Order: sequence, then structure tokens, then C-alpha cells
Amino acid sequence: MANGKKAIRKFGIRDCIGYAFGDFGNDFTFILSSTFMMIFYTDVMQVDGAIVGGLMMAARFVDAFTDVAMGQIVDRCKPGKKGKFAPWIRRMCGPVAVASLLLYASWFQDMPMAFKIFWMFFTYLLWGSVCYTGINIPYGSMASAITDQPDQRTLLSTFRNFGATLASTVIGVVLPLVVYYTDDSGRQILSGTNMSIAAVICSIGAVVCYLLCYNLTTERVQVPQKNEKFSLKQLGLQLVHSRPLIGIVVCALILLLTQLSLTGFGPYLYPYYFKSNTMMSVATACLTAVTIVFSFIIPVVSKRIGKKELSTVGAIIGAVAFFILFVVHTTNQVVFLVLYAIGMLGIACFNTLCWAMITDVIDEDEVRNGERSDGTMYSVYSFARKLGQALSSGLVGAAISAIGYDVNVYDQGVADALYNCTTIVPAIGFAVLALALIFLYPLSKKKVDKNSAILAERHAGDHKNA
Repeated sequence: MANGKKAIRKFGIRDCIGYAFGDFGNDFTFILSSTFMMIFYTDVMQVDGAIVGGLMMAARFVDAFTDVAMGQIVDRCKPGKKGKFAPWIRRMCGPVAVASLLLYASWFQDMPMAFKIFWMFFTYLLWGSVCYTGINIPYGSMASAITDQPDQRTLLSTFRNFGATLASTVIGVVLPLVVYYTDDSGRQILSGTNMSIAAVICSIGAVVCYLLCYNLTTERVQVPQKNEKFSLKQLGLQLVHSRPLIGIVVCALILLLTQLSLTGFGPYLYPYYFKSNTMMSVATACLTAVTIVFSFIIPVVSKRIGKKELSTVGAIIGAVAFFILFVVHTTNQVVFLVLYAIGMLGIACFNTLCWAMITDVIDEDEVRNGERSDGTMYSVYSFARKLGQALSSGLVGAAISAIGYDVNVYDQGVADALYNCTTIVPAIGFAVLALALIFLYPLSKKKVDKNSAILAERHAGDHKNA
């Protein structure tokens, strides 16, 4: 106790673990959607892939409004005993879980097509644009309130990515073993009933993880309530003139487009081209192994050479690995998985560091403008990630429809086209990501360290004057 105030617990491993559980909860529904929603609606609900992808893409543009609106709500809410951001996690964990499980309503598979399309669109909007936005914006913004130290934020970003990896492992390794069944002709088919049961289990897991995040983390940095009138014009000018924000937004969009296109093609490629649903589990296990191993290395290396610099190296490695896969066009599962694992370095590096990079962008904005807008800035970044999700959904849906995929008919030409799409799209995506990091995103290690020193001096002065 000091001056009648309760002492605040120091930053430590408890915060890191709690923050990891937050993204574990996020990705119980997000990865489930990006991995299985499209194939659920094409194979179980019998909706054309182009329609599924188009509706998923259209729904995400609604987030241009809901994400920014949620960012403004968070910035303007008054901090409570638990802080400014954490209460939203407890408040929204139930709604996002219920909305997610409603997406996989296999009991409606015999309903008229118009109803199934309506249900898909309605529940996808409810989950992604309303409920997921309502919990993800405060959760992502909370990192800058947990600590103001760059190295500790990098640690939070690392643990956040580790939490996301755990969710990816559960969904990508376990679910393919239980949601598919083998029909009389030997083909592996997605089971609608099993998919619905899996969605319920994932929703329960999400709520548990969110509550652990709420109880284990502590907000130490006081983020004041914003009271000035919101100006869309002023926000637009602020965004246009912020090169760091433009850079991280473009990089996030490219990364999500790359990663989720790879994730989207996977459930079609492995059972259809390689004739093995278990290979999907192995591929996810490869990503998990790469992420876990390098989660201990990436923070150390990035501290020495910088987050931007290390992410660029990872993107180049990813581009080369997937381009080789495209050229060799292998049917050998071991060769494919080895090069796949190497390519995953591109995702592991950026995903591990990107959450610390957005706090660097927020710091840069505070240095330039003298105030923080954590919720609003993060909401713009979140929208970019959702836009990447939307574009990947549209791309996968259009490609599946264009190549003539039919779960009931095997065609070697379709199988080869699936392989080509799964390899060349990430190869191009990683190459473009590397170029964006090099030429567009300006926050090098030197610049980040300089901003941190400026803000530390400024905040120290504020405390003395308080």
C-alpha cells in the first residue's frame, strides 16, 4: 500500500500466459471459421463456392464501420477497477461463442437454398462483424495498457501468437481426424453432424480461455477516456498521413490473405489431391512445431536486429519455399510437408511480432500527435486483417468454383489445379509482403527505440507534474 492506493502487481509471466489465453479464445472461433466454414457450406450445405466466398467477402466490408465504431466505443469508455479493456472480454465472451456455433447449423442442410444462404450471411455477420469485433478490438488494444515497455510488448506478442498456435493445433490437428468420414467408395467426406458438435466444443473452449485472460492480466498503463467529438474526416486524415499505420495495415492484409488462402485450400487439397485427411493434421502440426521452436528464438533475434527486419527475412524464406513447391509439383507427402514447414517461417515471424508492431505504430502516433488512440488505431488494423480474411475467402471460393471442384466426383485436372493454387498463392503473397515491409513500413529498430526513449521521458515528466 502507498498513499492509500493498492499496489499494482509487476508485469510478469502471469500476464503473458493470460494474454496468450485471449488469442487462444479468439482463434477457437476465428481459425474454425477460416479453416472449415467454406468447406462446410460447399460440401454439407451444398452452396456454390463462389457464393460462399462472395458473401464472406461482402460481410467483411461491414467491418469497415463496426471495427471503427468499436474502437471509438473502447476509447471513450471510462476505465473501471479492472481497467479499460478487460471488462469487454468478460462482457462479450458468451455472445461470440454462441454466434460461432450457430454458423455450423447442420440441422438446416435440407432447408431451401435461399434459407441456407440467408442463414450463412446472417450468422457470419453476427459472429464476425458484431460479436467477434466486440471482443477482439478491446483485447488487441489491451496490450499497450498491460505494459509500456517495448521488450515486454514483444513478449506479449510472442505469447499471443503462441496462444493462437495452440488453437490452430487443436482445430487443425484434432478436428480433421473427427469431422471427416469415409464413404462406401473410399472418399473422405466432411460430416455435418460432427462439424456442429465440434463447433459447440470450440465455443465452450473459447469462453474458458477468455475468462482466463480476464483474470490473469493486469492493466498498468492508464489510458485516459476520450471525450472530444468524433470526426470521421479527422480520422481519415490521421490515417492517410500515418505512413506506419498504412504500412502495417497493408502488411497485415497481405499476410492474412496469404495465410488464410493457404488455410482455405487445405481442407480441399489434402483429402482430394493427397487422398489423406490426416495429412492436414500433420501439416498443422508442422506449423505448430515451427511456431513453438521459433517463439523462443524470434524475440531474442528481433531484439538484436528489429521486428521489421526479422519479419522481412521470414517473408523471403516463405516465398522461396512455396515457389519451389509450385515448381516441383510433388505427390510425395514428406517432400511437401518439409518445404511447407520451411515456408511457415514466413507466417511464424510476422505473426509472432505483428502485435508488438501495432503498439509501435500507436507509440509513433503518440510521439507525433501527443495523444493515444489505442482502440481506434487497433480497430483500423483489425479491419485490415478482416479484409485479408475477406479477400482470401473470395479468392478460395472463386477458385474452387472455377476449377470445377465437386466433392462427389474425382478429377485429376481439378486435383492438380488445387495443388497449384495452394502453392503459388502463398509464394506470391510472401514475396509481396517482403516488398511491403522493405519499402512501405518505416518503423525500423532504430526508429522504435528512439520513440520509446521519447515517450519514457515524456511520461516521466507527466508523473512529476501530476
